Amino acid sequence: MSQVTLPHDAKAGPTKPEVRAVTLDKLGLRSTDHFVDVGSCTGSVTIEAARRVERVTAVERKPKRLDVTRKNLGANDYDADVTLREAEAPEGLPADADAMFVGGSRNFEAVLDHAVETGVDRVVMNVSRVEPAGDAIEAFRERDLLSEVVQLQVSHGYELAGATSFRSNNPVYVVVGRRGAEGL
Repeated sequence: MSQVTLPHDAKAGPTKPEVRAVTLDKLGLRSTDHFVDVGSCTGSVTIEAARRVERVTAVERKPKRLDVTRKNLGANDYDADVTLREAEAPEGLPADADAMFVGGSRNFEAVLDHAVETGVDRVVMNVSRVEPAGDAIEAFRERDLLSEVVQLQVSHGYELAGATSFRSNNPVYVVVGRRGAEGL
């Protein structure tokens, strides 16, 4: 996976590289896919997806964060046709998406309803808090989307007193959905 350059800060992210790698793997993106990033923030997931698919739609409700997505896209190479939309999801979501990433828990049930109604094949939602993770798992299950849940704990090494120690990031729950999933 090539490095993503994120010179602009949205004060709310980005999705960490290791989490992006698992998230994008679970989405199983194909070159012909139309991918949607719901809550694009820094654009890190948008950029990674734009290197793998033909079309990307990034939806962000905060104008300043959408501007950060735009600027960070400009600092990276990709081949996809990328559309940026300022909207609070599910408003602004396209009706022809193949795969969708939900980066936050705001309005996620309405976003999942949209995904089901429009036939989105694959949905992944990342959640960093336990209670919203439980709510997300149940919402995926209720919509016959729940395929699996992965809990990631990433730690990075650093030097401490002449040896290597590790500093851990908060755990992330990766809720994976597929249309017609049989559940856990």
